[in-house]
Amino acid sequence: MSPDVDLTVNKPGRHALRDRLLALDSRLFEVAAERNCPFAEPVLPRLSRSANHGVLWCLTAAALAASGTPRARRAAARALASLSLASLTINTLGKRSVRRPRPLLDPVPPVRHLKRQPITTSFPSGHAASAAAFVTGVALESPAWGAVVAPVAFSVAMSRVYTGVHFPSDVLAGAALGAGVAFAVRELVPTRAQTGPPPRPRADAPALPGGAGLVVVANRASGSADRVRALRDELPDAELVECEPVEVGAELEKAARRARALGVCGGDGTVNAAARTALRHGLPLAVLPGGTLNHFACDLSVEDGRGLGRAVREGAAVRVDVGRFTSGDREGFFLNTLSLGVYPELVRERERWARRIGGRPAGVLAALRVLRRDRRPLEIELGGARHPLWLLFVGNCLYHRVGLAPGRRTDLADGQLDVRVVHGGRHPALRLLSAALAGPLPSPARADRVGRLRLTGLAAGTPLAYDGEVTAVSGPMTVEKLPEALTVYRPLP
Repeated sequence: MSPDVDLTVNKPGRHALRDRLLALDSRLFEVAAERNCPFAEPVLPRLSRSANHGVLWCLTAAALAASGTPRARRAAARALASLSLASLTINTLGKRSVRRPRPLLDPVPPVRHLKRQPITTSFPSGHAASAAAFVTGVALESPAWGAVVAPVAFSVAMSRVYTGVHFPSDVLAGAALGAGVAFAVRELVPTRAQTGPPPRPRADAPALPGGAGLVVVANRASGSADRVRALRDELPDAELVECEPVEVGAELEKAARRARALGVCGGDGTVNAAARTALRHGLPLAVLPGGTLNHFACDLSVEDGRGLGRAVREGAAVRVDVGRFTSGDREGFFLNTLSLGVYPELVRERERWARRIGGRPAGVLAALRVLRRDRRPLEIELGGARHPLWLLFVGNCLYHRVGLAPGRRTDLADGQLDVRVVHGGRHPALRLLSAALAGPLPSPARADRVGRLRLTGLAAGTPLAYDGEVTAVSGPMTVEKLPEALTVYRPLP
């Protein structure tokens, strides 16, 4: 009998609580309708309409992206991804799960009414979900921009009660759902702050107030004029040299002879050339990202001239590993990756199209073109045995994937080579497309961590790609690490 008695008592209790909450919700709606806010009447209804179909948020994202900073662009992309998923969730699950009718408009002054009343169910508020998803997505990537967008998002959510199309609980539930979706997106694609800067000890580097003693060589072809101007504002006493791609090597050598620290602005290939020069002259290196992918600068957590300028003024620096390869009488260095197999072909195709259609679209097009060609796997001798393979990837330090995010390194001085092999036997279509979008990080693939690698059996002229550049192998090849060989400026956390 006891369970039956408890069940009989609890049911009415639950219904009574629900009824009280609904009554409170209706009362709060009526209080909002009775409030007279003259300054809000010309603003909130228009703001509510501007958020229809996400138009307001798409324009806001475009404004963020146009600001020119990498963090703002990431914030815009994350916000739009969160907004899209929140809208999908609301329309497929939310509105169909709780078919709550819209509130009656009788207590709401006609001047606040929307010109076109929504016909969907009331719970939860899609506008509130979109607003919360967008602003949370922005704030997770850039708290400063999130603070700018937050008043707009709050006003959009409140406008739904003010115009009489939602109860307060609809807005609260929608906002909670939108914020939750943004955090779910963060689990799939972590923010830059989650991966964090390389946890290495501070290195000795000269502090250069105003940038005096720093000579920065900028590759004009990288299209980074805005970043160079921003760095000039941060370090007015630094010397900036802009040159064409064919002049980069010579200008770096000249700069190294008169500098206390060498700076560079360009893509990964330009940064590679600067690193070689800095190694020869024993100079610290300041890297300003100016290319399409900027793998090395991203893993250093250097995003723009502001952060780099602060590091140079304070003398904040770390030591990083450098990869070195030798083949015959040729020696080369790499900061990011080295690849044999199909990836060098992809790099060549990407460079052909990059200036016409942009870096990432060119990568996808290059992968599709390379996939159409008939080829045999590359044959190499590795560990005393001969192996056919589509791709050999060697990373300078261990690369990680977190969620769906492209590979990144959390330690740039671990003393290891990240070796991954895609064996021959089947066409590497999916891996090539992945490499085009996120860099040559084949997965799944056989992976090993070593300090030195010896490759024999390579045919003369076999293409080799390293840090976005392509050369040819002239014989047996050795790949090894130079531990903590290079000092680079990096802003302290």
